Amino acid sequence: MRKHPVRVVLRYFTVLSNILCSAAALAVAIGRLCGSVPVFVLLLKYAGTSAVTVTLFTVLIFLGPNLGYRFLLTGPDLFLHLICPVLAIVSFIAWDGLNMGFPVVFCGVLPVAAYTGLYFYKVMIAPAEKRWDDFYGFNKDGKWLLSGVVMLLGTFLISLALWRL
Repeated sequence: MRKHPVRVVLRYFTVLSNILCSAAALAVAIGRLCGSVPVFVLLLKYAGTSAVTVTLFTVLIFLGPNLGYRFLLTGPDLFLHLICPVLAIVSFIAWDGLNMGFPVVFCGVLPVAAYTGLYFYKVMIAPAEKRWDDFYGFNKDGKWLLSGVVMLLGTFLISLALWRL
């Protein structure tokens, strides 16, 4: 049975995080045109920016050395992995920063936490016919727990840095 191309693309966190960040940026732009941006829209922008920043750092630190930067930073992947995350970070810091308490940092962790659960299920638990390959290599040599902790801790630090800035 042939897999639908949209389903295949939507399994990647890079794609999902860029969709979230783009939708949030559009909502911020509409809010600005209408005179005000609701707080929940700014929280979505924060979560989306945190998510694409995780993508950027994952490519630079983990996937790039393992899969090759030339593969990950050319064509459309250049936009998804580098240009859009950098633009999201700049726009968030320059215009959309949050003036809220520390607990908001956990909003920036939510997309990665949710995807971590989905990825774990689809790679490790799902019935064989619905299972995903471990395309990120996070369970290489049985290191799922270590990978999950590192991703969530890294995401927390990214979210904290964005909140502080």
